Amino acid sequence: MVREHAVLEVKLAETEAFENAFATAIAIISASPGCRNVRLEHCVEQANRYLLLVEWDSLEAHTQGFRGSPAYEEWRARLHHFYEPMPTVEHYEAVLSSQAAS
Repeated sequence: MVREHAVLEVKLAETEAFENAFATAIAIISASPGCRNVRLEHCVEQANRYLLLVEWDSLEAHTQGFRGSPAYEEWRARLHHFYEPMPTVEHYEAVLSSQAAS
């Protein structure tokens, strides 16, 4: 499993519209083969910054599967116009993990 990590800088006046668009676009990426989980987080310190975390079965499921599909074109059309600048997307694999006691 790999985790896609992208810091999304959204145009300040468009954060509400972005969140609404993402709420519908999440179904597009979630339905992509190899997508395990999608999470969008809002930065506490920066009102226009979000963190996108997507878990994929493999790097190729994202870079070749999703990005090479018509679904990606729809995702891009719905969301990419909100970003300034365009985000850098990186992929990570777990090395160590711990679960905090409740």
